[in-house]
Amino acid sequence: MLVNLSNHLTRPTNHLISCYIKCFNSWALAIKNASSPFKALSLYSKMHRHSVPFDTFSILFTLKSCTQFQDIALIQHLHAHILKLGLISHVYVATSLLHAYVIASFGDACLLFEEIPVRNTVTWNTMIKGYSRSGELEKANSVFREMPIRDIASWSAIIAAHVNNGIYERGLSLFRDMVMNESLKPDQLITGSVLSGCAHIGSHGLLMGKSVHGFMAKNGWELNVELGTALVNMYGKCGFLKSACQVFQLMQERNVMSWTALICGSAQHGFSEETLSLFEMMQKDGVTPNELTFTGILNACVHTGLVDEGRRYFKMIEECGLEPRIQHYGCMVDLFGKAGMLEEAYEVIKTMKLESNMVIWTSFLSACKDHRKFEMAEKVVEQVLRMIKPEKDGGVYTLIADLYVLGGKRDDAEMVRKLMVSEKVRKVRGSSFVRSGA
Repeated sequence: MLVNLSNHLTRPTNHLISCYIKCFNSWALAIKNASSPFKALSLYSKMHRHSVPFDTFSILFTLKSCTQFQDIALIQHLHAHILKLGLISHVYVATSLLHAYVIASFGDACLLFEEIPVRNTVTWNTMIKGYSRSGELEKANSVFREMPIRDIASWSAIIAAHVNNGIYERGLSLFRDMVMNESLKPDQLITGSVLSGCAHIGSHGLLMGKSVHGFMAKNGWELNVELGTALVNMYGKCGFLKSACQVFQLMQERNVMSWTALICGSAQHGFSEETLSLFEMMQKDGVTPNELTFTGILNACVHTGLVDEGRRYFKMIEECGLEPRIQHYGCMVDLFGKAGMLEEAYEVIKTMKLESNMVIWTSFLSACKDHRKFEMAEKVVEQVLRMIKPEKDGGVYTLIADLYVLGGKRDDAEMVRKLMVSEKVRKVRGSSFVRSGA
């Protein structure tokens, strides 16, 4: 009787599984429509237990879902299963597996790429993105050059690789090559990368950014939140705040990044009152600020010396459920330092939740020098000297030597100068340039 009862209790479970799978018509669709990666993996496991034959779709959907885990052991297990099933020669399965490795273990991705018997354009593009994530631009360029066929996504990947790694000029040069030599029309993904690059290279970037904006208008592109924000960011960082505001006003939808782009652009170019007014408007619009928003706000306070406002906005960071970041602490040290409130600046450094970096120490020491407060600098000089990296921080040695002279400690100043010679420290010289050519 107990056995019969046990059989009776297990039947509904099997029946429910059958109904569940039936409603999706197939295991593959069940995996595709699983509500979470855990459920997708659970269905994959049930296929094993029920000896259900695997097809390419069930493997593809499982890979796509489980990539989110970034679990190298799990990916290797799926890799072994793909090899056992003989599906590695299926280009879509192999490329999906490659993408999973790029996310979880790029070294293994490189090995797999060499072994994939059949590659398509997506396979090559995946490797370009992988090398970009790893900061290996030369190898990304090499893959791009070796590709037998390039599509718009290939150009998008290589342009984004350069822009994301700070090689803005080269990224824009590649964009020109694509438009002029390949006769390919930009899509929205490429446009976003190009506008991001334009935002960082001044007048030359502004010229190209305007051209891209004109292309968008000519082709009737909708000014969605992503493109609108990219344009606002580009115009704002290039100092064309009137154009940034015009684009912002034309946007039908705005998010926190849209507001932040306008706020940071205004703060960067010294429009402090306008920056704070924009922040108030943002709050009235019901948009919650993020960490970058507060960086722009605090920078505006630093530019104008608004100490009380700076205190209030810094406190507001945690009130908004955010954690202050190193740049927020840096702004407060700079704000107090420029106002001559060195005790307050030092208190920020002592109580901050993050380890102070050389930017913050330099800001503090510079304020000590400007306000001739050697006794404050003396509290931290030895600690700073232990942190200095000769190949990067040459200017800090000079600043400390000047502070020792200010405090009447010429022997210590001479010691620092001798240390600079022994460490072969070279202070980075200031420079400027004028771009030539039309």
